[in-house]
Amino acid sequence: MEDPDELAPAVRSILASARERGGDRADGPIVVEPRDVHAAFEAAEAEGLVPVIAEVKPTSPTTEGTREDDPVELARSMVAGGAAALSVLTEPEHFGGSVETLERVRAAVDVPVLRKDFILDAAGLDAVESDLVLLIARFVGDDLPDLLAAARDRSFQVLVEVHTREELTAALDAGADVIGVNNRDLAELVVDLDTFEEVAPEAPDDVTLIAESGISTPADVRRMRAAGADALLIGSAIMDGDVEENTRELTTAGTNGTTSREETTH
Repeated sequence: MEDPDELAPAVRSILASARERGGDRADGPIVVEPRDVHAAFEAAEAEGLVPVIAEVKPTSPTTEGTREDDPVELARSMVAGGAAALSVLTEPEHFGGSVETLERVRAAVDVPVLRKDFILDAAGLDAVESDLVLLIARFVGDDLPDLLAAARDRSFQVLVEVHTREELTAALDAGADVIGVNNRDLAELVVDLDTFEEVAPEAPDDVTLIAESGISTPADVRRMRAAGADALLIGSAIMDGDVEENTRELTTAGTNGTTSREETTH
């Protein structure tokens, strides 16, 4: 488990709220029928697009202002722009999200939907059906293997987020096969794209690697793909302005012929 003293105040506040919310359902654990995120990424590649998970993020501690658009319309615009999957914030206090928003978005689109939240125990998995859930290695610590198993028991696909090589090792040891490398240091909320470039080479080829945070331009997309990203999770750069146009600009950024980590490493 994380040391609270090493985390930014905003992150400590988010975790405190997550512990208070819980998430258990009275009718017990949920079981989902997930849309296959691997197939979604492959379909994007087949269309000549960079696989992007576009994030419906009304606000966050690291952005200014709040986007008031209907999340369903934003989600549809992202899919129209070529997003292979979506991420929907369900954290209410700091990100303006809700499980109801995720339910509405998932009903309106046919791509996989990631639930972006701060899940700290098995009860937190049971708040809402989604195709993927996020487990942040730094926050769950030694509980990661059990939480990963609990999520898979519910048929969720799981994105395990890491920031360091040590966390990557822990994720691999736990059996994670979809791993996101967050370029944002949760201790100081500073973004550095070097993070992905440092961590990615340590991941085996059969793991799906997703670059997260700080990806703002087509050049950033190409940089992360060249470093081995199978897909990218992008929020603020898409939400700021014309969502469909922004999504299209990033999904069509290309990589000068390189379309996957397998091709960059062999």
